[in-house]
Amino acid sequence: MSVETLRLRDGALELIDQRLLPARFEYARCTSASEVAQAIRAMVVRGAPAIGCAAAWGVALEAERLKSLPLADFAAALEHAILHLAQSRPTAVNLFWALERMQQAWTPLRSAPPQAAAQRLLLEARAIHDEDVAGNRRLGAHGAALIPDGARILTHCNAGALATAGHGTALGVVRSARDAGKRVSVIAGETRPFLQGARLTAWEMLQENIPVTLVTDGMSGHLMSRGEVDAVIVGADRVAANGDVANKIGTYMVAVLARRHGVPFYVAAPLSTIDRGAADGAAIPIEERPAEEVLGFGGQRWAPAGVAARNPAFDVTPAELVTALITERGVARNPDRAAIARFFQA
Repeated sequence: MSVETLRLRDGALELIDQRLLPARFEYARCTSASEVAQAIRAMVVRGAPAIGCAAAWGVALEAERLKSLPLADFAAALEHAILHLAQSRPTAVNLFWALERMQQAWTPLRSAPPQAAAQRLLLEARAIHDEDVAGNRRLGAHGAALIPDGARILTHCNAGALATAGHGTALGVVRSARDAGKRVSVIAGETRPFLQGARLTAWEMLQENIPVTLVTDGMSGHLMSRGEVDAVIVGADRVAANGDVANKIGTYMVAVLARRHGVPFYVAAPLSTIDRGAADGAAIPIEERPAEEVLGFGGQRWAPAGVAARNPAFDVTPAELVTALITERGVARNPDRAAIARFFQA
């Protein structure tokens, strides 16, 4: 894409405000870890890889902001900033992976002048950002090999450039297939309640001139039953050690429907999304967001006053429903514990 989801400019982290798309295209500016944490919490930036990159930049911004403090004060304030960022959202493991990398970069410099630590953290954040884009392109190439010419691809939520530092995961596969000369089209599920499919995936595909059709979340089974879906590709916010996948709420239903109708169900995610510390999907924390998001959208309320609402933001798809897990290190068909482990032996 010609636009950058997140970028460092004039000493600030600029994030496409994804709450405003597609009506308005604006960047939100963050100059501290606290502002980045709030942007993550409020879903100015969303998508597991993008959240991880934003958190890394947040640590670097905070170090730069505090580098004139005495060493002890600098260390205490930076630790507080990392903890604050870690509390912004619970499910996307890329957040914690990126913060751990930043912590490891800083640890050897705890006794060094804060200016040196700030410079090192800035370099590490840039490395995390650039590695995400490069990894997504490798992932996309691996996934494109699975996509037949003329494929009609159903996706849920948004796992494109807007959910990463660039190129995307699930939509990165679509882009790479298109770039390889294959004729592909996308069926975008609207993805209630935040409408990431209707607002973001549809917008991205239009920017790329990739044919896209928007459907409501309840239409997927109907389309599959009529033979109008050739593959499902989704991203992930966390993959457990056994291959269970946490992704945007509604993914599990799509996976069940795909199995029922013999449609391949692919998950595209970088290795930073795999949590080998989570034995299975039951160990993945599921974020419960404010009920108000279910009752209306964009300032308009459509539910009656007094009604109760639930808003789990993610669900878990069992590994047995996943046809293949696509990563930057290759593809694991029918992913299980052994296949997951092999990715980390490469």
